[in-house]
Amino acid sequence: MASFITVQLKKASEVDLAKPLCKFIQQTYPGGESQAEHCRAAEELNKLRKAALGRSLDKHESSLETLLRYYDQLCSIEPKFPFSENQICVTFTWKDAFDKGSLFGGSVKLALASLGYEKTCVLFNCGALASQIASEQNLDSDEGLKAAAKHYQFASGAFQHIKDTVLSSLNREPTVDISPDTVGTLSLIMLAQAQEVFFLKATRDKMKDAIIAKLANQAADYYGDAFKQCQYKDTLPKYFYFQEVFPVLAAKHCIMQANAEFHQSILAKQQKKFGEEIARLQHAADLGKTVASRYDEYVNIKDLSDKISRALTAAKKDNDFIYHDRIPDLKDLEPIGKASLVKATPATVPLSQKFTDLFEKMVPLAVQQALTAYNQRKADLVNRSIAQMREATNLANGVLASLNLPAAIEDVSGDSVPQSILQKSKSVIEQGGVQTIDQLMKDLPELLQRNREILDESLRILDEEEATDNELKSKFKERWQRTSSNDLYKPLRAEGANYCNILDKAVQADKQVKERYQSHRDTISLLCKPEAELNAAIPSANPAKTLQGSEVVNILKSLLASLDEVKKQREQLENDMKSVNFDMTTKFLTALAQDGALNEEAISVTELDRIYGSLTHKVQETLKKQEELLNSIQNSHQEFSKMKQSNNESNLREEVLKNLAVANDNFVELVANLKEGTKFYNELTEILLKFQNKCSDIVFARKTERDELLKDLQQSIAREPSAPSFPSVPAYQTGPAGGNKPPASTVPTPAPRTSVASKPQPPARPPPPVISAATTHTTPVPPVTGTAPPPPGPAASTAPVQAQGPPYPTYPGYPGYCQMPLPMGYNPYMYGQYNVPYTPTPMYPNPGQVPYPGPQQPGHPYPQQPYYPQQ
Repeated sequence: MASFITVQLKKASEVDLAKPLCKFIQQTYPGGESQAEHCRAAEELNKLRKAALGRSLDKHESSLETLLRYYDQLCSIEPKFPFSENQICVTFTWKDAFDKGSLFGGSVKLALASLGYEKTCVLFNCGALASQIASEQNLDSDEGLKAAAKHYQFASGAFQHIKDTVLSSLNREPTVDISPDTVGTLSLIMLAQAQEVFFLKATRDKMKDAIIAKLANQAADYYGDAFKQCQYKDTLPKYFYFQEVFPVLAAKHCIMQANAEFHQSILAKQQKKFGEEIARLQHAADLGKTVASRYDEYVNIKDLSDKISRALTAAKKDNDFIYHDRIPDLKDLEPIGKASLVKATPATVPLSQKFTDLFEKMVPLAVQQALTAYNQRKADLVNRSIAQMREATNLANGVLASLNLPAAIEDVSGDSVPQSILQKSKSVIEQGGVQTIDQLMKDLPELLQRNREILDESLRILDEEEATDNELKSKFKERWQRTSSNDLYKPLRAEGANYCNILDKAVQADKQVKERYQSHRDTISLLCKPEAELNAAIPSANPAKTLQGSEVVNILKSLLASLDEVKKQREQLENDMKSVNFDMTTKFLTALAQDGALNEEAISVTELDRIYGSLTHKVQETLKKQEELLNSIQNSHQEFSKMKQSNNESNLREEVLKNLAVANDNFVELVANLKEGTKFYNELTEILLKFQNKCSDIVFARKTERDELLKDLQQSIAREPSAPSFPSVPAYQTGPAGGNKPPASTVPTPAPRTSVASKPQPPARPPPPVISAATTHTTPVPPVTGTAPPPPGPAASTAPVQAQGPPYPTYPGYPGYCQMPLPMGYNPYMYGQYNVPYTPTPMYPNPGQVPYPGPQQPGHPYPQQPYYPQQ
């Protein structure tokens, strides 16, 4: 019987997975041991790909195990790494398994930046290698039969999985070898071969003939389905038709039917149905003859045919001499049952029993995104609460400064610096005073310029690549089949526009800080002076009476102390909110495992309320308490103002003290703003560098893809056949010699062609023309030998019409070469070749045929023509 059909492996181009994966890991995960471990796993994945795809694989279980492990690893990293054209852009290039291309164009291949495409091609190779391993099994042993059946069923399941998922995985038209029609047909073929293996095992185990007949009939049915797929699907690869796939399917369909009829005839004999036995054996013999006559070069059916022939001869002999049972028609026979023992093995990961996830400790991408969203919600909550507390503190400081508190109740002598002002001055001097602010103000423009340069460079390389892509698209039009850079870069451009807006807002904020500093610089400078100079700068005032020890002063001191306690409590709350750290990874992983999806918003809101609920409640209490204290302080200050004697000098002194208090608050706020701005620009620099790396990576990947696509386009253009150009026909070849009648048509008329059976012709050359009777008429054409002209004779008929030229270029120096009758035994490799002299005599002369024209004479631009007598 014929050998089993196997599937060829696809070939992949080399790809470095380690570099882009390590870059993503370094950008996404914090530094430390976990990051280094993930990078080592990426290196191991790259080595695994080289072992699975970078070398020729033996037809052995170990090679299949390597492929399965790589496929399982691809499935495990798919939810953990964002493989796409605008994130982790890795272009996978695979050649068509069946289309080997041509001499000039090379094989057909497809390059896509899609992990789903890589998975599909690897799974195809898993099924193909499984079919090859199954075909190598020893079918004379039970172990070999079991292994073959297992591998064929696995291959069938792999191809069926590709059929179901390839279009959604690629989002574009695949190559022919992995198209749904092709892999669907391969799945049927593998299933039929698995059923045939079970038939062989049943035959080897000498099971009941009824069971064997059903197994064989089911195998014939599977082969018939596969044969119909090849017959009616015009999208299948040419390999199916020009190799042995198509005829082997037809042959095995007949062979399995013959086996089913043979074993069913044995059952009929056991049931004393001798006529049915003969009818089934005759049908089996007819099927065997069909296979032997049509598919003898593909299968060997001699043993089966001999067995059927012997059984038919014996059955006819017994029936003729003993039973005399009527032989029924084939259509009247009861159909044979079917028993399927095979099923396509589902491609459920992990396919390898030895699989261990290299990135087991890395969380899935959905969890990473959920963690990012949670951290954003957490930051918003914390920042909102801290902003509320800081705003309230600034409000309290502003109210106290407007009331000149606590300096007003401390300034009872009127000629010394209040203690609160001295403390503020000391604090400003310790922080560097105006020199600190000047240095911070000087650094901001440099940081801003650095960020702008990084952002501009990132957008520039995107613009250059997009311009090149548009130029090639306008040049090649519909041939340029890839995602346009304009569409691909939309997310990156939106991200870049967002960074531009952030920088513009930062510039406005810097401007406001600078204006505020200019308005308070003199007062802040005054605070930086020594105590003696500060006291001299503050106007003195002689109080009319002392308020030291009065009740209203004591109340104000008590209220101010309570307000200071509220401020300290806020500082502690701010530190507590910043220090809270809770890992949500376990929560999200558990939810993902239970539900298969994540409702990040519901989980995050619940956890944030549990963690920060008590802290936010305390924040609101401090806000409420501050409001009550400020109301009480304002009321007490009104009473204090009534009791205090006012004059111009005291009012002026109080105004200066207020300005000093405000200057201190502004200094603290300006330093905080400038330090925050410096930190913002430095952090933005890191973000923009990542953005620049992302842009550089995608542009590099696009350039690589562009070069591959240009190469493929050049190869496809080289594969396209060029139309031959025919020279114009001279007038003396299209009409009678010496006649004035114009030719009826200028279109060359093809000469009749026949092939010489005795000498094989090259497939790329046309067979030699044969001059028909209509062309030669009845007047023999005198042969042309050497250079002597033929003797004059009777008037000849018109010259032969020029034959259609061969489908390759004609030498332009010989337009209208006179078509002479050629001998049957001419050398086809000499025909139509330029720069090769014509032979003076035919290579294989035949009696009754005219030879080639003689050699070219000097001074003649055309080959010498035979002489035609004038009319």
